[in-house]
Amino acid sequence: MAEFMDVHNHMQGLSAADLKAAHAADLALQGEEGVEFKNAWADPVSGKIFCLSEGPSKEAVQRVHERAGHLADEIYEVPLAV
Repeated sequence: MAEFMDVHNHMQGLSAADLKAAHAADLALQGEEGVEFKNAWADPVSGKIFCLSEGPSKEAVQRVHERAGHLADEIYEVPLAV
């Protein structure tokens, strides 16, 4: 499985509870696409959310986000890590 980092823009003012709810929505749907969401981080001032996941493709990651109600603006495969 590949790892992916995705970015959501324009989420200014997001609270910790909002981030937790969005992540929970992804977790509830991830199995249907063979995706595992590992972590989510947010900067409420800039409005950016970053999600790390593992799955078969970036399209599968986007389908989970779409069904959860928050499309990613960018999705990157991250084949190298240290």
